[in-house]
Amino acid sequence: MIKISIIYASKTGNTHAVAKYMADGMNETKDVEARIFHYSDVDEEFVKESQGIVFGSPTYMAGPTADFYTWLEESGKKLNLEGKMGGVFATEQYIHGGADLTMNSLLIHLLIYGMMVYSGGRAFGKPVIHLGPVEVSPEKEKFEELFKIYGRRFAQQIIKISK
Repeated sequence: MIKISIIYASKTGNTHAVAKYMADGMNETKDVEARIFHYSDVDEEFVKESQGIVFGSPTYMAGPTADFYTWLEESGKKLNLEGKMGGVFATEQYIHGGADLTMNSLLIHLLIYGMMVYSGGRAFGKPVIHLGPVEVSPEKEKFEELFKIYGRRFAQQIIKISK
Protein backbone atom coordinates (compact mmCIF):
# COMPACT_ATOMS: atom_id res chain seq x y z
CA MET A 1 0.00 0.00 0.00
CA ILE A 2 1.36 3.40 -1.02
CA LYS A 3 0.90 6.06 1.67
CA ILE A 4 0.64 9.75 0.83
CA SER A 5 0.32 12.63 3.28
CA ILE A 6 -1.13 16.03 2.52
CA ILE A 7 -0.05 18.63 5.08
CA TYR A 8 -1.64 22.06 4.91
CA ALA A 9 -2.33 25.33 6.67
CA SER A 10 -5.81 26.85 6.49
CA LYS A 11 -7.29 29.94 8.08
CA THR A 12 -10.70 30.13 6.38
CA GLY A 13 -11.23 26.50 5.36
CA ASN A 14 -10.44 26.92 1.64
CA THR A 15 -7.06 25.18 1.79
CA HIS A 16 -8.55 22.38 3.89
CA ALA A 17 -11.33 21.88 1.32
CA VAL A 18 -8.98 21.59 -1.66
CA ALA A 19 -6.63 19.30 0.31
CA LYS A 20 -9.63 17.00 0.69
CA TYR A 21 -10.32 17.17 -3.07
CA MET A 22 -6.70 16.18 -3.71
CA ALA A 23 -6.87 13.28 -1.26
CA ASP A 24 -10.07 12.09 -2.94
CA GLY A 25 -8.23 11.96 -6.27
CA MET A 26 -5.32 10.07 -4.72
CA ASN A 27 -7.62 7.59 -2.98
CA GLU A 28 -9.30 6.78 -6.31
CA THR A 29 -5.98 5.19 -7.28
CA LYS A 30 -5.65 1.48 -6.49
CA ASP A 31 -3.38 0.59 -3.56
CA VAL A 32 -3.08 4.20 -2.36
CA GLU A 33 -4.00 5.55 1.06
CA ALA A 34 -3.92 9.34 1.26
CA ARG A 35 -4.60 11.30 4.44
CA ILE A 36 -4.79 15.02 5.11
CA PHE A 37 -3.33 16.75 8.16
CA HIS A 38 -3.43 20.32 9.37
CA TYR A 39 0.19 21.12 10.17
CA SER A 40 -0.68 21.56 13.86
CA ASP A 41 -2.04 18.00 14.08
CA VAL A 42 0.22 15.77 11.98
CA ASP A 43 0.36 12.00 12.44
CA GLU A 44 4.16 11.86 12.36
CA GLU A 45 4.26 8.07 12.07
CA PHE A 46 2.02 8.08 8.98
CA VAL A 47 4.06 10.90 7.42
CA LYS A 48 7.33 9.06 8.03
CA GLU A 49 5.84 5.96 6.37
CA SER A 50 4.53 7.97 3.40
CA GLN A 51 6.22 7.68 0.02
CA GLY A 52 4.88 11.09 -0.97
CA ILE A 53 3.98 14.31 0.81
CA VAL A 54 2.17 17.32 -0.61
CA PHE A 55 2.31 20.65 1.23
CA GLY A 56 -0.28 23.39 0.80
CA SER A 57 -0.78 26.90 2.10
CA PRO A 58 -3.00 29.90 1.66
CA THR A 59 -1.20 32.85 0.11
CA TYR A 60 -0.46 35.80 2.40
CA MET A 61 1.74 38.67 1.25
CA ALA A 62 2.73 36.57 -1.81
CA GLY A 63 4.00 33.68 0.31
CA PRO A 64 2.95 30.86 2.62
CA THR A 65 1.52 31.75 6.01
CA ALA A 66 4.28 32.66 8.46
CA ASP A 67 3.26 29.99 10.96
CA PHE A 68 3.26 27.23 8.32
CA TYR A 69 6.60 28.41 6.94
CA THR A 70 8.11 28.31 10.43
CA TRP A 71 6.60 24.88 11.11
CA LEU A 72 8.09 23.51 7.88
CA GLU A 73 11.52 24.87 8.79
CA GLU A 74 11.36 23.33 12.26
CA SER A 75 9.68 20.02 11.36
CA GLY A 76 11.32 19.09 8.07
CA LYS A 77 14.23 17.16 9.56
CA LYS A 78 12.21 15.10 12.02
CA LEU A 79 9.73 13.99 9.33
CA ASN A 80 12.42 12.17 7.28
CA LEU A 81 11.52 13.92 4.02
CA GLU A 82 14.65 12.99 2.07
CA GLY A 83 14.08 10.74 -0.93
CA LYS A 84 10.29 11.07 -0.85
CA MET A 85 8.16 12.50 -3.65
CA GLY A 86 7.06 16.03 -2.80
CA GLY A 87 4.45 18.36 -4.20
CA VAL A 88 2.83 21.68 -3.37
CA PHE A 89 -0.41 23.60 -3.82
CA ALA A 90 -1.75 26.99 -2.85
CA THR A 91 -4.92 28.98 -2.44
CA GLU A 92 -5.35 32.69 -3.03
CA GLN A 93 -8.11 35.29 -2.86
CA TYR A 94 -7.73 36.59 -6.41
CA ILE A 95 -5.91 35.87 -9.68
CA HIS A 96 -2.28 36.99 -9.51
CA GLY A 97 -2.44 36.97 -5.72
CA GLY A 98 1.01 35.39 -5.44
CA ALA A 99 0.21 31.66 -5.32
CA ASP A 100 3.11 30.96 -7.69
CA LEU A 101 5.49 32.61 -5.22
CA THR A 102 3.93 30.65 -2.37
CA MET A 103 4.53 27.38 -4.21
CA ASN A 104 8.09 28.34 -5.20
CA SER A 105 8.86 29.09 -1.56
CA LEU A 106 7.54 25.70 -0.48
CA LEU A 107 9.33 23.90 -3.34
CA ILE A 108 12.67 25.35 -2.24
CA HIS A 109 12.15 23.82 1.21
CA LEU A 110 11.35 20.45 -0.33
CA LEU A 111 14.52 20.52 -2.41
CA ILE A 112 16.65 21.54 0.57
CA TYR A 113 15.24 18.59 2.52
CA GLY A 114 16.22 16.23 -0.31
CA MET A 115 12.78 15.48 -1.69
CA MET A 116 12.07 14.61 -5.31
CA VAL A 117 9.69 17.24 -6.65
CA TYR A 118 6.69 16.22 -8.74
CA SER A 119 5.54 18.20 -11.75
CA GLY A 120 3.39 16.79 -14.48
CA GLY A 121 4.15 19.87 -16.53
CA ARG A 122 2.71 19.46 -20.01
CA ALA A 123 3.37 15.71 -20.15
CA PHE A 124 -0.22 14.74 -19.37
CA GLY A 125 -1.95 17.41 -21.43
CA LYS A 126 -4.69 19.59 -20.06
CA PRO A 127 -5.01 20.66 -17.42
CA VAL A 128 -1.35 21.65 -17.43
CA ILE A 129 -0.10 21.78 -13.83
CA HIS A 130 3.49 23.00 -13.62
CA LEU A 131 4.25 23.85 -9.99
CA GLY A 132 1.05 22.60 -8.40
CA PRO A 133 -2.66 23.35 -8.47
CA VAL A 134 -4.03 26.71 -7.31
CA GLU A 135 -7.50 27.51 -6.00
CA VAL A 136 -8.78 31.07 -6.39
CA SER A 137 -11.45 31.96 -3.81
CA PRO A 138 -14.33 32.23 -3.28
CA GLU A 139 -15.43 29.55 -5.75
CA LYS A 140 -13.44 26.54 -4.55
CA GLU A 141 -15.95 24.09 -6.04
CA LYS A 142 -14.82 25.18 -9.53
CA PHE A 143 -11.36 23.82 -8.70
CA GLU A 144 -12.42 20.42 -7.35
CA GLU A 145 -11.62 18.49 -10.53
CA LEU A 146 -8.23 20.20 -10.92
CA PHE A 147 -7.18 19.09 -7.44
CA LYS A 148 -8.51 15.56 -7.98
CA ILE A 149 -6.57 15.29 -11.25
CA TYR A 150 -3.36 16.46 -9.58
CA GLY A 151 -3.95 13.96 -6.76
CA ARG A 152 -4.42 11.06 -9.20
CA ARG A 153 -1.34 12.07 -11.22
CA PHE A 154 0.80 12.43 -8.10
CA ALA A 155 -0.28 9.00 -6.82
CA GLN A 156 0.29 7.37 -10.22
CA GLN A 157 3.80 8.82 -10.41
CA ILE A 158 4.70 7.37 -7.02
CA ILE A 159 3.42 3.96 -8.13
CA LYS A 160 5.42 4.26 -11.35
CA ILE A 161 8.73 5.01 -9.63
CA SER A 162 8.11 2.46 -6.86
CA LYS A 163 8.20 -0.48 -9.29
